[in-house]
Amino acid sequence: MYNVILVPLDGSKRAETILPYVEELASLRKSTVVFLQVIEPSATMVTPYDMVPYYDAEMAEKWVNEAKTYLAGKQGEFRAKGITTKAYVEQGPVVRTVLDVAEREGADLIAMASHGRTGLGRVFYGSVAAGVLHQADRPLLLVRATDV
Repeated sequence: MYNVILVPLDGSKRAETILPYVEELASLRKSTVVFLQVIEPSATMVTPYDMVPYYDAEMAEKWVNEAKTYLAGKQGEFRAKGITTKAYVEQGPVVRTVLDVAEREGADLIAMASHGRTGLGRVFYGSVAAGVLHQADRPLLLVRATDV
């Protein structure tokens, strides 16, 4: 049980509130922790008169490199405690990508922090945690993040 734990992170302190729970669980179960950061490609209009959105490949590459550096740091922290890790930076829609990586890696558990939005806040901003919760076919550990 819980041989592979997928941990989606977005680089924020709020998302990292799941890490102490994952660390303890992985230590007890000798689990492999798979860190994931998803970069959602964004297209922008250069001017209000553009007919075609512009995709900045240089900016996307910069974000990918920053995410790889960030996840390498998290891997180092966990490896120093004897926990086996993997890390992936993927591009695509966040919820779908989390679910696809969970399937590909054979994750027994997806562990993540929720911003804890309810009502209109969740409607307007969406919720990755809610999207994963409603579509996941495997256990999900959600921790409500406090304001960090």
